[in-house]
Amino acid sequence: MIYDDLKNKKAKLSIIGLGYVGLPIALEFARDCSVIGFDINQKRVDMMRNNLDPSHELDSSAFEGTDIYFTANPDDLKDAQFFIVAVPTPIDESNLPDLRPVLSASRAVGKALKKGDYVVYESTVYPGCTEEDCIPVLEAESGLTFGKDFKVGYSPERINPGDKEHTIRTILKIVSGSDEEALDQIAKVYEVVVDAGVHKAASIRVAEAAKIIENTQRDVNIALINELSIIFGRMGINTYDVLEAAGTKWNFLNFRPGLVGGHCIGVDPYYLTHKAKQLGYHAKIINSGRYVNDSMGFYVGKQTVKKIIKNGIDVMHAKVLIMGATFKENVSDIRNSKIVDVVKEFESFGVQVDVIDPHADSEELRLEYGFGLVAEPGRDYAAVIVAVNHDDFIGLPESHFKNLMNPKGIFVDLKGIYKGKIKDLQYWSL
Repeated sequence: MIYDDLKNKKAKLSIIGLGYVGLPIALEFARDCSVIGFDINQKRVDMMRNNLDPSHELDSSAFEGTDIYFTANPDDLKDAQFFIVAVPTPIDESNLPDLRPVLSASRAVGKALKKGDYVVYESTVYPGCTEEDCIPVLEAESGLTFGKDFKVGYSPERINPGDKEHTIRTILKIVSGSDEEALDQIAKVYEVVVDAGVHKAASIRVAEAAKIIENTQRDVNIALINELSIIFGRMGINTYDVLEAAGTKWNFLNFRPGLVGGHCIGVDPYYLTHKAKQLGYHAKIINSGRYVNDSMGFYVGKQTVKKIIKNGIDVMHAKVLIMGATFKENVSDIRNSKIVDVVKEFESFGVQVDVIDPHADSEELRLEYGFGLVAEPGRDYAAVIVAVNHDDFIGLPESHFKNLMNPKGIFVDLKGIYKGKIKDLQYWSL
């Protein structure tokens, strides 16, 4: 059985894709199994060979005591018998699923596939993708027959970047397999690294669906709160005051307004709506939620510009400081960051925008979005926006912001972390 062979190191386990998801899994497995870590980026592989995490999530101690070989050569995958695919599943400019990474990974695995091997996908996809899109590629590249010669499973990733409490070992893992034997073996393999245990899903499609609705549910709920914040803004009442009051009821769902970006919540719902459309159904609530959340960056920029004009500041000569560029707090990940939309909206009005972020890489931002970071903030800003709740930005005195701002400037606190703490400056939050 594959589980016994992996535990006894008679077989090797491989991870394809060593980003935020793949690398932590690879290192955990490498404490008990012999692991091949594959990534197409040779520069990243070189860093990992030197005990460096390119994503800046893990320190060098995470690499210690592990049996792992990092490689960018797909031929090395031929030495593995258990393959875990953990590559990104992004969307394109039209918000359609971009399956190129997962299909490319499937081709690489297919070329290395042998009789008796297992392939497990962790990448977030729409229900049916593993069986309808990926398995045919595995068969075509390997010349083998699914079910007869090799087995497949799906076990959705649940990595939360920047979260040191909810880790691979502490988060219950959903597993699924193409048959009962596959399910049993895949569950046993994951139990090696998941102390919280596993949940055996009824089928691969059920596991795919479970993952994609996790983030779709959060997206729709945040969209509701974002829409409420727009309504409450027109009423002149503070959204966080409303949420604090409503939160006194025991079953109130405590969601907060904000910019919804990143590689999960802002992406996964589009996979579900795409599949629904293929099946002849237009998803109304999900699409509406996506529209609201995708509009929030522009809303923040436009509302701030309106307030700048109202304060008598010439917009064409105004400067704005945005504090934070990553998609969430205390991470370096800039993928699908909605701060970009705020920057674009300001620039459309001719406003000069400075951005600071202690976690983001300026060159990476410039290559991806066309703007970089300033080394130090300037002075006389018409608005200062605390956009990302990095620890570095929490608890700063009001005098810190006063020194940065025009006397008529506005302090924008997107997540409400300074609510009740700003006494002299004009204050606005979602």
